[in-house]
Amino acid sequence: MPDCEHHAVAVAIVGGGPVGLMLALFLDRLGVKSVLFNIETTTRWHPRGSTQGARSMEHYRALGLAGAIRKLGLPIDHPTDVAYFTRFNGVELARLRMPSAGEVIAAVAAAPKTDQVPEPIHRGNQMHVERYLFDHASRRSNIVMRFGWRVEHCEQGAVGVVCTARNLATGTSEQWHTSFLVGCDGGRSDIRRALDIAFRGEAGLEQRYFGGRWFSTYLRAPELYRKFLGHRLAWQYWAVNPELRSTMIAVNGIDEFLFRTQATTPDGPPADATVADTLCRCTGERIAVEIIAHAPWTAGVALVAERFGSGRIWLAGDAVHLFTPTGGFGMNTGIDDAANLAWKLAAMVQGWGGDSLLDSYEAERMPIALRNTEAARQLAANINVTDIDPAIEEPSPAGEAGRQAAGAMLSRFSEQFASIGVQLGARYDGSPIIAADGAPPADSFVKYVPTGVPGGRTPHAWLDDAHGQGSSLFDRLGRGFTLLRLGPRAPAATSLMSAAARRRVPLDVIEIMDPDIRALYDRDLVIVRPDQHVAWRGNDIPSDCERLIARLVGGQ
Repeated sequence: MPDCEHHAVAVAIVGGGPVGLMLALFLDRLGVKSVLFNIETTTRWHPRGSTQGARSMEHYRALGLAGAIRKLGLPIDHPTDVAYFTRFNGVELARLRMPSAGEVIAAVAAAPKTDQVPEPIHRGNQMHVERYLFDHASRRSNIVMRFGWRVEHCEQGAVGVVCTARNLATGTSEQWHTSFLVGCDGGRSDIRRALDIAFRGEAGLEQRYFGGRWFSTYLRAPELYRKFLGHRLAWQYWAVNPELRSTMIAVNGIDEFLFRTQATTPDGPPADATVADTLCRCTGERIAVEIIAHAPWTAGVALVAERFGSGRIWLAGDAVHLFTPTGGFGMNTGIDDAANLAWKLAAMVQGWGGDSLLDSYEAERMPIALRNTEAARQLAANINVTDIDPAIEEPSPAGEAGRQAAGAMLSRFSEQFASIGVQLGARYDGSPIIAADGAPPADSFVKYVPTGVPGGRTPHAWLDDAHGQGSSLFDRLGRGFTLLRLGPRAPAATSLMSAAARRRVPLDVIEIMDPDIRALYDRDLVIVRPDQHVAWRGNDIPSDCERLIARLVGGQ
């Protein structure tokens, strides 16, 4: 193309949502340059998921961003409870207690040495986090931002990918020569379609509650706090009565909410007046409602791509898995995709990755996508079985009995909002680049068991009493691989370091004498990958260090 500018960069990323932005930032941290294309000129200003999971918060921490992200969203003293009401002007049926952002910070400061959640879940809306990530990425010299550009063609060759992009405002075209391309361009991914990869799984749930096609409406309703909810604050509010059942999420803790309603027409958004009327019926009184925007979604969807890419073109985030929003797992699973893929791309660009390293991305992440989409789908199905007494709103003994029964039932739903096993329990057992040693704990959506068995997230520990930045074991890990020498009997690591150096594999060493931390891993030596998963452990230096290092980076 003689009439367009030509550029070269290591990695091209198509799609500038949270997954694409995080992939670019992970690569930046690893010293890899990327170009990030996005059709829209900036991030979407519409509330979406409000759950920044514990694992995502750990990833933000690795980038030095967790503290700033904890300041986004609700006020620091706003409870993050989930509260169920007959109507918002009616009786509170149940409340799932969860800490405010300020209480989370205080709890982390007082946590025991081997506490496993250094970065607890944060209720910050995705639109606020995306805008922050966008602004931060825009200041990074390793990231070229091409927002307002469409990638119109890409072609994979033996040594790289050539893609042509067009500025949608000016019509200017550019051709980019890259070593790798990653499609983070959502559920209707053009990159996935170009690779002829289809989705498989469940397209939705047909059920009365949280089934089929829904809309999330961004709205303002100042009277909700002033008249009805200001003295019983929560992060998520449910209206549960014989007439309807719906949910509303606090966006700014003042007057903005995300309100969910079931679609009433096969195509197109709902009428503003219809949504406002539904909110008034949930409230139990007529209130002023300002509709800002609508966004569609499908309850119960659990779709995973048949392949995650090949060769020099790969996919991440919604391009390979689509979730029902129940549980808040979608964006967080995508960010974990990016963490897994980023170090492998960096290894290939920098020349220390083996021929099969990138193939391990699909081998490791596809089972997690299947697991997490099914977890979200099960939670959506659970909502449908919450039958309530028709008399629940009556001021009578029958109504009181119905309210008591509903409250007891709804109080059991806490796993939907604190599924720590989903957040921290992803494991890569059976991966070709994991050296198996021992039996992992049973998988659980609601429980996380720390273990040094290779394949899982490395167990966490605080290394001093300050519990600040630099205090976490995670803060001390290298940007490449890290060898932990644990306890007083750990053998010298000279041969492992030499083997890594010969293959140009970055390997730092950390010595920790604390017996409680050594007990978490149950071995004297542990190799941690760049994505904080345990790759190998042992009490002795391997007989063939070269072979081990080669395996961990997908080589021979």
